[in-house]
Amino acid sequence: MANTPDVESTLISKDPFQETSPLPQPVFNDPKHHIKIFQGDCLEILAAIPEDSVDLIFADPPYFLSNGGITCHAGRMVSVNKGQWDRSRGADANHEFNRAWLAACQRVLKPNGSIWVSGTSHAIHSVGFAMQQLEFKLLNDISWVKPNPPPNLSCRYFTHATETLIWAAKNKKSRHTFNYKLMKEINRGKQMKSVWEILPPDRAEKRFGKHPTQKPVALLERVLLAASNQGDLVLDPFMGSGTTAIAALRLRRLFLGVDRDLGFLHLAVARFFGETCCVSVAVAAFHFDLDLRTTFVDRSGKQADCSMMTFASKLVHRERKYFFVGMHQREIIYSVVAPSIEEAWKSFQASRQSKEQVLSIIKTETEIYLAQ
Repeated sequence: MANTPDVESTLISKDPFQETSPLPQPVFNDPKHHIKIFQGDCLEILAAIPEDSVDLIFADPPYFLSNGGITCHAGRMVSVNKGQWDRSRGADANHEFNRAWLAACQRVLKPNGSIWVSGTSHAIHSVGFAMQQLEFKLLNDISWVKPNPPPNLSCRYFTHATETLIWAAKNKKSRHTFNYKLMKEINRGKQMKSVWEILPPDRAEKRFGKHPTQKPVALLERVLLAASNQGDLVLDPFMGSGTTAIAALRLRRLFLGVDRDLGFLHLAVARFFGETCCVSVAVAAFHFDLDLRTTFVDRSGKQADCSMMTFASKLVHRERKYFFVGMHQREIIYSVVAPSIEEAWKSFQASRQSKEQVLSIIKTETEIYLAQ
């Protein structure tokens, strides 16, 4: 990791990743990129993280929208119910929840650390008020404009086309990080305004699955570029599909993520594998002619009608192969032809490479047909 030797030495003395920490066992751990993901209640996980240890927090908390409403998706009327985690418990209870997790985040932020929180009008005003109560230093409110928002089906409101991001420092004394020159450079030499027009996640970002409140990687990349530096530790207490982790990985930030839903964590890990695993396939082919003559000879005496011909083939080879990618080397450390992943795993455990930690296993299936 470039430009991070001092950061590495600092993390040895105060690192929430240390084995002596009261943090529970992570569901995913990548020591090479300093990325750890935990399953559980964010309040419990945050309580186990050392005080003053995190440089930047991005949080996308529940919007409290899942109460029987409807919206438009792909031209169809669909429910906005996302799950029990997004259900409103009443204004007072919702606000107490926001205040509780914000206080927990404030404790783990470094003295000059900052936090970004995204949300719609259903929750963001509570978040802002809770920040004032906790004496955060409010820095900016960013309007994220969605160029192609879904239409309003009831025709009784303006179309919802924005979300708000509140950016705040830990307290009034904080000297927060802001990479002003970089933001100006990204904005073609002009000061960047607090209105950001960024497209929602595209199909490629959802190829491993969908999350109901998934944020685009471009949004998180801008947040991290603006308010953190390479080697900084980034925390996401509601990580969902792992967009913050992807941005942190690409921009060489360290990352700690938390979510209660195991299904969302599986999605986040799949996306992480998609960023870190690269498979190179080489195919060697050769051609030979069984006819001694090098030119075509029409022995039928008439021109063949190719449009009436049917393709016939014979399966001559089938192979299922498993490739084991190492945790630290990030390359294929073992490969084997096997009928199932269970048999492949047994073969790996019996091999010389069995002591190596495995990051992922890639299966390929090959079939060769002989045209007839």
